[in-house]
Amino acid sequence: MDGAELIIQEINREAEQKIQYILSEAQKEAEQIREEARKRAEARAEWIMRKAQTQAEIEKQRIIANARLEVRKKRLAVQEELIQEVITALRERLAELPDEEYFPMLVDLAVQAVGELGSESVVVRSNERTLKLLSERADEFRKALGERLGREIEVSLGEPVGTIGGLVVETPDGAVRVDNTFEARIERFEGELRAEIAKALFG
Repeated sequence: MDGAELIIQEINREAEQKIQYILSEAQKEAEQIREEARKRAEARAEWIMRKAQTQAEIEKQRIIANARLEVRKKRLAVQEELIQEVITALRERLAELPDEEYFPMLVDLAVQAVGELGSESVVVRSNERTLKLLSERADEFRKALGERLGREIEVSLGEPVGTIGGLVVETPDGAVRVDNTFEARIERFEGELRAEIAKALFG
């Protein structure tokens, strides 16, 4: 083998070594790239999972909050319905009071109203049933007012008004009046009345 062939073989050998080195480095680099890509993919996947879990928890809390709000609204609606039923029953009960229970109540309402008016002469108005009762027991009514107020009160019966019961008491000229009908008193004391009903019903 002459010198030229030896040189060619050496060159081929060195070239093969370089090729193997380059391929080896390329493979290492490819592995490194794949490993980094895998780590990035895992990190990305983990981030996506955490984000999904956070969103799921937020959605869960939103659903729970909405459900609680809906339950509270329904409970309040039921409570309101029951309170209204009690107030309706109370109106019906007041409208049907027997005379012996109703008359003392009329005296109380009249005393309170006349005390507010401060007048010696008043006109009393109510529904036809009440005016009939007061007409039948007019002397007893005036006497009870006088005893309770400590002075004589001149009482006239006025025209009927639309009410389930109670009284409207006014000065003879109609300039000042106290509305002590049951409807007006329920409306005036509705807040306290509703609170008492709610306490009795729901504790």
